[in-house]
Order: sequence, then C-alpha cells, then structure tokens
Amino acid sequence: MIYRPRHLESIIVEALADTRVVIINGARQAGKSTVVREVVRNRPSARERYLDQPNDLTAARLDPASFVEHDGLLVIDEVQRAPELILPIKARVDADNRPGQYLLTGSARLLGLRTLPDALVGRSETVEMWPFSQGELDGGPDGFVDAVFADSVTLTTSGTLDRADYLERIVRGGFPEAVGRSDSRRARFFESYVRDLIDRDVTQVGEIQRRDDLSRLLSILAERTASPLSIDGLASNLSISKNTVERYVALFEEVFLIKRIPAWTSSATTRATRQRKLVFVDSGLCAHLSGSSIERLGRHPARVGPLMKSFVISEITRQLTWSHVFARMHHYRTRDGDEVDAVLEHHDGRVVGIEVKAASSLSPEDVRHLHHLRTKAGDKFHCGVLLYTGTEVLSLGDHLVAAPLDCLWHSA
Repeated sequence: MIYRPRHLESIIVEALADTRVVIINGARQAGKSTVVREVVRNRPSARERYLDQPNDLTAARLDPASFVEHDGLLVIDEVQRAPELILPIKARVDADNRPGQYLLTGSARLLGLRTLPDALVGRSETVEMWPFSQGELDGGPDGFVDAVFADSVTLTTSGTLDRADYLERIVRGGFPEAVGRSDSRRARFFESYVRDLIDRDVTQVGEIQRRDDLSRLLSILAERTASPLSIDGLASNLSISKNTVERYVALFEEVFLIKRIPAWTSSATTRATRQRKLVFVDSGLCAHLSGSSIERLGRHPARVGPLMKSFVISEITRQLTWSHVFARMHHYRTRDGDEVDAVLEHHDGRVVGIEVKAASSLSPEDVRHLHHLRTKAGDKFHCGVLLYTGTEVLSLGDHLVAAPLDCLWHSA
C-alpha cells in the first residue's frame, strides 16, 4: 500500500525533539501505526512493541518495569491495553528528562481511562489523529483554519466540485481501509468496524452488559448528527436511564467514534443554550450507521444537510490538530432559534462563524445567523464564512464570504 503523507507527521517529529513522552491518540484504523512506522523509519535505535501481539501484551502485564526499559526511542502501540506500563514510564522519565524516550499510541483517550494509576501531566504531549482528511487524500494543504484567521482572508477553491461530488466524499469517509473500496465492500468494513469496536473496546473500557443498547444508540446518534445532544430525549427513545445514556455517549467519545462540540457563549449572549452538539469522527461511518447511501440521500434530500454539516465540522476539527492558529471549536444556538453551525474561537478571543448550506444557490437569508453572531461577538468577530456547494468564492460584505466546501482543503 502506498504511504499517504499525514499532516501530523511533522508535529510528531517536532514533539519527540523536546518532549519525553509523545502520545498519539485516535480511532482504530485511523493510520496511527502506519505513521509511527514512517516516523521511526530513520531511527535505527528505535524499538517497537505492539500490544495487540499476545506475547508482548503478556510481558507488559507481568513485568511492566522491564518492558519499558530501552536506551533509545521505545514505541508502544495500543498502550491502553496495559495501563500497568504508565507508572514505570513515569518513573523512568522522572529520573531522566531526555526528550524522545517514548512514543505511545492508543485507541482510547489515554489520560481519561479510569484504570490508569497516574497521568503523565507535564511529561508528555498528546497528538490526536483522525482518519484521512480530504487534503491528505487529495494532496491539498488543508489550511482553512489558518486562512480564516489571517488578517486578509483569502480562500482557494478548485471550482470543479458539485453537490454530487461532495456527497460521494461524505459517504466515503476517511478510514484508510475504506476509502479505496467499492460501496458494498466499504459497508462490510463499517459493519465489522463497529461490531469489533463495541465487542473489544467499548465493553472493555465500560464493562457493558447490554450491547444491543449500544448499537441502537449509535444508530440514533448517526441519524441526529450535527444536532444538539438531548440526553433526556435519547433516554426516553431507548427506554433506558438518563445516566446510562450519558455513560454510553461518553464511552463512544472515549474510543473516538464521536466528538461532542461545546456551545459558544459570551457576556452578550444571555439567551444562548449550553447544549452540546455531536458529530461523528468519520462521515462515512456516520452515513453507514444512518443508512444514508448516495441513492437514499437522493430520495431523501433532507438528510443531506446534517451529514454535510457533520462532515465540515469534522474536517475543521482535524485541521485544528495541525494548524498554526490555536483555536477551539464551538457551535452557537439560542432559545430564539438563531444558530451557527460552527464557531472557531482564537485564543486571543477573535471569533469566526461558519455556516453550511447543502445547495449551490445563495440568498440573504443564508447569512442571517452570521449577522446575528457578528452583533453578539462585537469587536471580536473576525469573519463569517458560508460554505456551500457552488463553485465560486464570493464576498457578501461586512466581513462575510461565501465559499465552496472544497475551500476547506484547498486553502493554505
């Protein structure tokens, strides 16, 4: 298989140059092991241990102190399988502050696992890895986040994609094992992926007994992607307790199936809700779980909007892991019905609003919510972007711009 360069590769190399422990966290099959092999390819002293190998896992659990002994860089893949290793690693890096001693990968949020005896706070840097971005698949710069926070916002498009092209990308997703498959074979991959993840990771982390509830909840979440997350509504729908639903949703986030997006508020937004929004880490998996094939989306166009919004938010969230700009992802919604799909807040306080429209036509109504956000954000409002399925970048005045969706990965 041909190696596709990942944007995070250079960040991992930089982190190893000044940090004792580097952690790569992300979904199963996102390509963590592949990028690690590329990073260590020119490091002859590096040693790799894979905890999905029974012998390595047994050794790690029975003699963790010996397992982590190594003079150079030690790579431990799927480290969440043996939390016994964390204390010996902590002891070694406390005694020796040389950078680049350990490169750990995991398929669950390592420092959030309840079984970990201690955290590596102050000794480690965590890099979050998602499935392929559109720019990684196409060779694009994936610089939208940096572009929208530039002093002069300039967005670049190929000008060649239409709504059908975007739907194909959404349904395809970004998992390395899925992107090159036919529709039927990709569906097989997604079915196996979800089943294995629930059987191996979710139940292992959460000690779940009723697995059918997990599958049902996951399908409902896929149908409601990019919508405010109502735990009460989900509990009623599934006839299970609110606390159980909250726990299951947290577990799905723990193993990188979903991501919850917090609400944006300011002192001027007293009517803003604090309800979080949920998106899937991979749009192809979300489409599969909701039964949204290209053919079905053609028959039910109302389903396209939420999937496209989830796709856009997940692409931007990928970019936040490597952008030069440090910003946080939010959404905005008020009790009066004003809603902006994504709000990026720079660490200096500047705000960028992003709306998504699953059509190629534009009207003044499409930017009404961005105008509302600009009023509430005041001087902190940097710009607003309406992403749509047309082919031109158009100024809409007052620091607002309409841009094709592929500006996400063509802009630098």
